[in-house]
Amino acid sequence: MSEMTPYVLVLYYSRSGATATMAQQIAAGVESVPGIQARLRTVAPVSTTCEAVDPEIPAEGAVYADLDDLRNCSALALGSPTRFGNMAAPLKYFIDSTSSLWMNGALIDKPASAFTSTSSLHGGQESTLLTMLVPLLHHGMVYAGVPYSETTLLETQTGGTPYGASHLAGTRSDRSVDEHERALCIAQGKRLARLALALHAMRQEAL
Repeated sequence: MSEMTPYVLVLYYSRSGATATMAQQIAAGVESVPGIQARLRTVAPVSTTCEAVDPEIPAEGAVYADLDDLRNCSALALGSPTRFGNMAAPLKYFIDSTSSLWMNGALIDKPASAFTSTSSLHGGQESTLLTMLVPLLHHGMVYAGVPYSETTLLETQTGGTPYGASHLAGTRSDRSVDEHERALCIAQGKRLARLALALHAMRQEAL
């Protein structure tokens, strides 16, 4: 990937694989738009055992994010399974480490969105997305959900909200991302990519 090519950072935490699948579909939506790329990154799990040390590179899947991934992105898609109506602790831990970016205004005027997966239909999808939105607003980011011009929002019987893509994983977390949920992930990625290019150009003109 060229350092000059703008990219959307698709940053997520996934425990059972559904959020990772959604991240991949959002990345596919991003990369369907010419002139921009997707960068998939995850975060390390957290442990209550202070001596526990995770390897620097995960055994599989996306590599762990660092602050430079976030600092240099043109847009952000933030994904997490829900934990009592909020984002999972590993992702929250990473977001809590971004104070230096906030102090420097590194993310101001960059578009952002969120996505989530829950085990039950009313298990906190919308509240999770809304709480994920809060730190992004503190960073000065421009939030972009999924507009109702995406008619799949009116057709889905499982995941999908105007606040961001979502997925119903089932009580055993083994339900696959269905065609409606997948379509909304792709649409969210496309929208984020288009906004990223427009706002990237605006920021470049201001330099």
